[in-house]
Amino acid sequence: MKTISKSKLKSQLLEFLRLVESGEEIIVTDRGKPVVKISRYGDSPTTEELFGEMRGKVQYFEDLTTPTTDEWGEL
Repeated sequence: MKTISKSKLKSQLLEFLRLVESGEEIIVTDRGKPVVKISRYGDSPTTEELFGEMRGKVQYFEDLTTPTTDEWGEL
């Protein structure tokens, strides 16, 4: 991961964008503090890709919208 100042980024933006296109990530700093991370854009994973392993493993035991006053009792 490469770190550069805002002023250097401004003067050499196209060069750094080419680095990002090739897969490099860049941290942009302002007075030595990191302010922006530039990385290559990626497609978001589908729901199936994220949760496919869980299919059939999740169980629901009660209605989540029912009041819980019986469980906690009246105050």
